[in-house]
Amino acid sequence: MEKARIRLDYNGMMSENVGKNGITPEELEANRPLYEKAAAAMREKRSMMKWRELPHNQGDTVKEIKRIAEKIRSSCESFVILGIGGSALGPIAVHQALCHLRYNELPREKRSGPRLYVEDNVDPERMSSLLDIIDPSATVFNVITKSGSTSETMSQLLIVSDMLKRTVGEGWTEHIVATTDEKKGNLIKIAGELGLETLCVPDGVGGRFSELSPVGLLCAAVCGIDIDALLDGARFMDELCENGNIFENPAYMSAALEVLAMKKGCNISVMMPYADSLKFMTDWYAQLWAESLGKLADNDGRIVRTGQTPVKAMGVTDQHSQVQLYTEGPFDKTVTFVGVDKYRTEVKIPHAFDHIPNVAFLSGHTLNELIKAEQAATEYAVRKSGHLSKTITLPEVNAFTVGQLLYMLEVQTAFAGELLNINAFDQPGVEEGKNATYALLGKEGFEEKRAELEAETARNSRFVI
Repeated sequence: MEKARIRLDYNGMMSENVGKNGITPEELEANRPLYEKAAAAMREKRSMMKWRELPHNQGDTVKEIKRIAEKIRSSCESFVILGIGGSALGPIAVHQALCHLRYNELPREKRSGPRLYVEDNVDPERMSSLLDIIDPSATVFNVITKSGSTSETMSQLLIVSDMLKRTVGEGWTEHIVATTDEKKGNLIKIAGELGLETLCVPDGVGGRFSELSPVGLLCAAVCGIDIDALLDGARFMDELCENGNIFENPAYMSAALEVLAMKKGCNISVMMPYADSLKFMTDWYAQLWAESLGKLADNDGRIVRTGQTPVKAMGVTDQHSQVQLYTEGPFDKTVTFVGVDKYRTEVKIPHAFDHIPNVAFLSGHTLNELIKAEQAATEYAVRKSGHLSKTITLPEVNAFTVGQLLYMLEVQTAFAGELLNINAFDQPGVEEGKNATYALLGKEGFEEKRAELEAETARNSRFVI
């Protein structure tokens, strides 16, 4: 297993490599009491972090997921997720990481499952375009909302249910699988009334921490991903993350470095993978980091307005768009590079145009060598410029290493919350927008909020061009 262990290299965060903006070993040592206190709190609160048990306690659930997944795989051409936030970003990230990069374009015999569509927005053109390309009679929809009150997801369910009734008729409910809370909320009631296949999100597992629950595992299993290996990887990382010494715990060290960087003015966190398979891991991480750490007040009620703004980048693509800023721009960000030791395929660069030196030097190499050289060069340029960076390396992108990466970033986020003395598991800032939406659409019980919106000062025409 050690050969398959992902690695954290934080040389690019340290002053001996980046100069005055970097972190010194003395700073880490001076904060050791804080880190030990946070590690003790993580141990004490573990029973409340239900997502931490997902790698350990889902034996029966995994069997049920595999049963439903096999039924779907054998009966449909398209699998559609109706969800938003963690219900969509996690499945997208894992699918991109572990399935063929042109998965939906492959013929059925070369695909490991039905085509996958994740509908994570309510743009009317998007829903209409989906319905233009799928055959409802050969499609299964997985509606995912723990609360059962997510407006976007429930509106999609209403549209899909109506469409299935009209196009499929009797037996239309066999085309919907519900993933929701076991006891509470609207969706579990609907699932009971209609007799839908249902998977339950464990109590205490929030959306952005739910990818290793049925929220993400069903989609993975439907598309042929080894969900046992995914959980094995998370379980392996959990063992590493039980170590209270930050110098031996990759998640704790990564969190400690980011928090120290925040205190130095680095309020932006860039994630830049050098593998297209990990491209959408940045989207999933963006929600995890932003929603968990972006808080107005700390646990003592003090106004702190903490958090880092996550930015998505892609190596090598964004060397040609963003890296100029990361090397010569302000010292307000950290960059987390994500690399791969061994890609799953090799592509050789053939000899041609050898009479042109500026082209000929590429011949005889591989794209594998080129992308790794580009990553190393960019890491060097960022370090040389005095900006902070660290690198997470996967020996190979597979279910075991992706399970490690997901779990490490989740623990990193929770530990950062402890260091910042905030609640990393709520999202009160999201509620204002939700409540305003309910009011504007006339939901019962939100009359006062609607009146507030209507009484809002009219927009000044001077400021509209």
